[in-house]
Amino acid sequence: MLETHTDVLIGRQDEIRRLDALLQATREGRGGALVLRGEPGIGKSALLRRLNEAATGFLVMQASGAEFEMELPFAALHQLLAPVTGQLTALPAPHRKALEIAFGLDTGAPDPFLVGVASLGLLAETVRERPLLCVVDDAQWLDQASAKALAFLARRISAESIALVFAAREPSRLPELGELPSQMLQGLGEPEARALLAAAVHAPLDERVRDRILAEARGNPLALVELPRTAGLAGMAGGFAQPDSVPGVIEQSFRSRLELLPPAARLLVTVAAADPLGDPGLLWRAAELLGIDADAAAQSVPLVELGTRIRFSHPLARSAAYRAAAPEERRRAHEALAAATDPVVDPDRRAWHRAQASAGPDEKVAAELEASATRAQERGGVAAAAAFLERSAALTISPAQRADRVLAAVQAKLSVGDFDTAADLLTTLRTDDPSQAARTDLLRGRLSFVRRRGDEGPTEHLLRAAARLTAADPAWSTDCYLDAMEMGLLLGGLDHVVEAARNNLPSTEPASGAAAVLAGLISLVSDGHEAAGEILRPVVGDADHVVWTRRPSLGFMVATELWNFDSLHGIATRAVAAGRESGSFHALPIGLAMQATAAAHTGDFGTAMELISEEEAIADATGAAPLVYPRLHLAAMRGRRKDAVALFASVDHRMSLSVQWATAVLNNGLADYPAALKAARQAVEYGAVGMAGLALPELVEAAMRCGETEVAATALSSLQERTQAGREAWGLGVEAYARALVTENESSYQEAIDLLDDSALVVYRARAHLLYGEWLRRQGRRRDARSALRLAHEPLSDLGAEAFAERAAGELRATGEQARSRTSKASDQLTMQEVHIARLVADGATSKEVAAKLFLSPRTVDAHLRNIFRKLGLTSRRQLRELPDIR
Repeated sequence: MLETHTDVLIGRQDEIRRLDALLQATREGRGGALVLRGEPGIGKSALLRRLNEAATGFLVMQASGAEFEMELPFAALHQLLAPVTGQLTALPAPHRKALEIAFGLDTGAPDPFLVGVASLGLLAETVRERPLLCVVDDAQWLDQASAKALAFLARRISAESIALVFAAREPSRLPELGELPSQMLQGLGEPEARALLAAAVHAPLDERVRDRILAEARGNPLALVELPRTAGLAGMAGGFAQPDSVPGVIEQSFRSRLELLPPAARLLVTVAAADPLGDPGLLWRAAELLGIDADAAAQSVPLVELGTRIRFSHPLARSAAYRAAAPEERRRAHEALAAATDPVVDPDRRAWHRAQASAGPDEKVAAELEASATRAQERGGVAAAAAFLERSAALTISPAQRADRVLAAVQAKLSVGDFDTAADLLTTLRTDDPSQAARTDLLRGRLSFVRRRGDEGPTEHLLRAAARLTAADPAWSTDCYLDAMEMGLLLGGLDHVVEAARNNLPSTEPASGAAAVLAGLISLVSDGHEAAGEILRPVVGDADHVVWTRRPSLGFMVATELWNFDSLHGIATRAVAAGRESGSFHALPIGLAMQATAAAHTGDFGTAMELISEEEAIADATGAAPLVYPRLHLAAMRGRRKDAVALFASVDHRMSLSVQWATAVLNNGLADYPAALKAARQAVEYGAVGMAGLALPELVEAAMRCGETEVAATALSSLQERTQAGREAWGLGVEAYARALVTENESSYQEAIDLLDDSALVVYRARAHLLYGEWLRRQGRRRDARSALRLAHEPLSDLGAEAFAERAAGELRATGEQARSRTSKASDQLTMQEVHIARLVADGATSKEVAAKLFLSPRTVDAHLRNIFRKLGLTSRRQLRELPDIR
């Protein structure tokens, strides 16, 4: 029979008040989340029981993690949502299908964040009638897929009548809950501890016994209750030896009671502890296979409720029961559970129990686990796949097959961020196969990159893999060298990578595709831009080439280096399309950031804000850090000093190069040329592919305005190397106006304007007119200057490029003409997210459609819309659709 030691909540008034406040806010439509944290036995579960009792008028839904359940994907989420799955039909078809796949009701690969959005939609449908309380106990044992979905929900319920409360044991390795509001439960003070002990132990207590219990329990409520049971009150007085930790004290108490059971009852408890499902039918089938008289054994089982669901009195009771059993007893329990599990309905759980029952290598079980890993990956359970593969490798007999399974397990562990286990698995790997050795090096390189530590940098591992494959697989070797090159561009150390690749480059003549890009990058470092351009131009000119499909970031940098805007924009667009098609929330944000950067350079600031907003929505939903570089490009082009300076100051030092370029652009717009000169110099001196080239025209302009003509001439020469290598209108036009600044040759200004005239790069064309107009005014040609400056000011003002527009307005005033005032645009008053929502609604999207795109609830979208209407003085969606400058 289940034992509840005490329901008295002593010393938890602050925690109770916080939970009550959460319930009240939820009743008023202001939902939220809270994570109760603390050591085992500190009172988390007791607070959850009290919370359930206080939630009058709520629908209460519950789930819990299970210590001995490996990470079957979405298991806990399914458990939580089970009471409301009847409302799945109310969801849009894609959302309904996502949940059905996640819960094993349909086939396919679930989109993890579409699952989150669908779960939010399902709960939003549920709270139409009454508020909702979702309680998740033992959250430290959640499967990762559920943890991600629940963390997503927790960040999205502020506008709903939903409260989501977790209880998680500390220390916990569940980063998904790390950013949520939390309440750390501390041990009780001595007065509260004495009061709880008096309430729990009704017999008179000797003072020495009381003091010993208080000292050993250290304020832990469950320990205060359990300690007297461990050896009896006489034992406490006698000073027996205690385990070192409070959880150890509690487990010892539970074990002491289990040791008194008859063998059959102990084995029954072991079977119950080995199966986290709590399915009584499964337990009784397994008991029958073990020859246990279930009726007789159940009469004497403490700590467990053998009812419609098997429940232990406390999570530590389950772990104590499992650990107290001898290894042979645990294997017998798992063997019986595997035999009692339906191989058709639940093959993965059966395979897992079989694995736990194995005392040594077993190829049949290893193959079953490998098949389970494949199924888990198809359902989005990468963490589950990693666990299956790790155990499969341990049970594999063949060394070559074991190496393959270890490598697959490492790949899966890396994908879920379990870097320590991945590193440990790699240390067990022994292989003479060149292909396996190369895969090992590649995984070590990836591990080194994500951990940012190790004796060797990530490029060293990639170079070693490439060298291994030079003769056996030249194409793969080329890919490895190219990956090392990309990493060298991102992390530094490009020269070393180039030297290694040049000395060992596989022979692939004539060079094309990846080989051409590799040869071109080697030539760029070794021979300069002219030679590299001959090799790179054909591949860079094809934005859909497979080499850029696989490495869009590299393509974006190389296209920028050659000033090829069409390819830059095309690669970004293709990356976004591929990210949307695959549902990859790793690839899509990169594509959105690149596309937003391209939009900023064309002066399409509204689209840039919309794309940045979507990228940030994905980052927020996934718990990742948003990509900051598109915001830097947008801030530089918009030229709002206060906003830009605040953004630049907040950026991590690893983005310092982009910040220096953005600072140079901003200050050239503001005509603060000394500041622009300093920043542009720093950006150029670093020499990074792509960014250094963009900074060169800024350096030319700032240096000429500061009288640093030699600096400007040197920068112009470097710029010409790049633009001549690319031979594209963008680069040639920018180089022409930079040349005009240095030479003061009027035809160069006109050449720049002609080259940029048909370009989508309106900001650059307007800047060419601005520089020409400034030169004309200094030549005393006021009428011509006015014409050129108007062609600069009007588009810059219309676009919202405020710094350069104001500079053009000042020049116009100097010619005797008053520049027209800029009309404020609707988007000027809105945040990026509000701009995005406004544009979607203006295009006819419903609140539900906007919510799905931005991972919000429909009520949150409606709240944003109310803010948008208030700021713009509107009252309806129709008026928003009729607002021309919102799109």
